[in-house]
Amino acid sequence: MQKFQQTVSQPVQLNGIGLHSGKEISMTVFPAEANQGIQFIRVDLPDNPTVHANSFNVVETSRSTRIQEGEASVQTIEHFLAALYFLGIDNAIIEIDGDEVPILDGSSLPFIEAIENAGIKTHPVEKKVYQLKETIEFRDEENDIHLIATPADSFSVFCMIDYDSKVLGKQYAELENIDDFKNDIASSRTFCFFNELEFLAKNDLIKGGSLDNALVVVEDPVTDADLDRVSTMLNKPRVEVNKKGFLNNTGPAGKNEPARHKLLDIVGDLSLIGDLVNMRIIAKRPGHHANTELAKRIKKHLVEQEKKSKIPVFDSNEPALLNIEQIKQLLPHRYPFLLVDKIIKMDKEEVIGLKNVTGNEQFFQGHFPGNPVFPGVLQVEALAQCGGILALSLQEDPHGWDTYFLKIDNCKFKRMVFPGDTLILKMCFTQPVRRGVCVMRGEAYVGDKLVCEADLVAKIQKTN
Repeated sequence: MQKFQQTVSQPVQLNGIGLHSGKEISMTVFPAEANQGIQFIRVDLPDNPTVHANSFNVVETSRSTRIQEGEASVQTIEHFLAALYFLGIDNAIIEIDGDEVPILDGSSLPFIEAIENAGIKTHPVEKKVYQLKETIEFRDEENDIHLIATPADSFSVFCMIDYDSKVLGKQYAELENIDDFKNDIASSRTFCFFNELEFLAKNDLIKGGSLDNALVVVEDPVTDADLDRVSTMLNKPRVEVNKKGFLNNTGPAGKNEPARHKLLDIVGDLSLIGDLVNMRIIAKRPGHHANTELAKRIKKHLVEQEKKSKIPVFDSNEPALLNIEQIKQLLPHRYPFLLVDKIIKMDKEEVIGLKNVTGNEQFFQGHFPGNPVFPGVLQVEALAQCGGILALSLQEDPHGWDTYFLKIDNCKFKRMVFPGDTLILKMCFTQPVRRGVCVMRGEAYVGDKLVCEADLVAKIQKTN
């Protein structure tokens, strides 16, 4: 998989009928800047609203995946998204004049070929690649559906389907390497069962369905009247059942085309996670609902994982960057109000310091007798002192300045802090320093638990 983010090098025009709407749809894939992601723009609606390809935007999964923001939605996105995932397209603006991506031939291959013909552009920005840290599952016991994602060194999928079908039997498909997607998976077409056709049609789900874009599996004997109704429904002069148990066409391209198509859907639906994830997917009887629910769980896990990766870690074996005496050279604070014991990390944007909370500190006499709790206001002060160290360290003469609080916003206390705890204090600039005004974000942790957070504003000025 390409290391850097990519987009299309020029606009790609795609036209076709919507599988469920039956409407002629035109969509154009435009280049996008790095970190923009995949965005659908409904040019047929007032103000051209945008719908982002995000697992949390999934609102409906009946026979296709639909995403929605506000009143705007787009459905049947999975085959197109699978193509983008294979091609390594991270960023694209898709202008579409309807609520459904064209079905084309019912596979991902036409999308891949159209984009390859147009060309792909690489951005000088690395992709985000996550390593799944724990096993994540989705189960639907009633329908015998089970999807599991396990940690792995790369992305791979193993898919199993069993519909108690005499025609299909039990089928398996596997994708060990995403580079094999075009040759092994992309051309597999969508499918359904003959006995579902009338139900789907009555529920406005296959108005654009035809034998040119779907396999139809005929499980049980059908009458001429049944075939006549379906012929009318599909706008065909006459449909027949061939010897292999499929309607009209010669049947699947390979014995496991339905299983391969289900794997294709998994790739498209999981691409809604938005970033590359090294993981092994094992799927039993997957579908769009199960796929997107697993995607949501993985996305939630990655968000939590990202937060944890930003939590500062204290190694007591590492020497201090600044010890208490060096801190005293920067800050005017002294006992009992010097609340930073050492600095363990600092650069031009961020500082991490420690405050060891001990039962000997004088304020515990009154806060509170028999129930010593480290005051929240002093947690904020400790953060501010850390921020002061960072701000002063950037001055040519750091010893000739003082720091003063201007404002505290969005301050929250999450957990109580007790004697014996070590506060890990993290402060980082959220804006460039202007005229001595420092705007910072502060977070205090005990272990990996956030205990306090606040937006702090202070001013540094020359000592009189």
